[in-house]
Amino acid sequence: MRRVLLLNATFEPLTTVPLRRAVVLVLGEKADVIHGDAGGAALHSASMIVMVPSVIRLRRYIRVPYRTRVPLTRAALMRRDDYRCAYCGRRAETIDHVLPRSRGGGHTWENCVASCMSCNHHKADRLLEELGWTLQVRPSVPRGVHWRLIVGAPHDDPQWAPYLAKPAA
Repeated sequence: MRRVLLLNATFEPLTTVPLRRAVVLVLGEKADVIHGDAGGAALHSASMIVMVPSVIRLRRYIRVPYRTRVPLTRAALMRRDDYRCAYCGRRAETIDHVLPRSRGGGHTWENCVASCMSCNHHKADRLLEELGWTLQVRPSVPRGVHWRLIVGAPHDDPQWAPYLAKPAA
């Protein structure tokens, strides 16, 4: 399913929306197209032609409540770890708790990693020290505006890059 980046009136990224919702916002004059599809794709109806948007901007400012932490979801965790197993580097399919929950580990960003099925099964409820394993990357909480607002959404469209870039500190 094609997704479109939705920007606030101030050009801050809000979320991604399905193509259909983006077209409805543009036709309802609630949003403007900032960037069209790179390939020049268009949607045709009996009476009009609408260019497929890649990035749209709301005409009115929407206040977004600030969240101090990014919600921990499977999709966001997989994206943080680039769909790679934290133990062996192969493609990850599951989530593993570094300190198992049965031994007091919490379900937090700092304790969860993406894992392949074989590593997850082999590790079971043991500690890394018991197996002699090490993590390739230390798990941490994702940071940045786009993490808080677009968790789990793939953002591989090059036209989105200027809006998802981290602000200068």
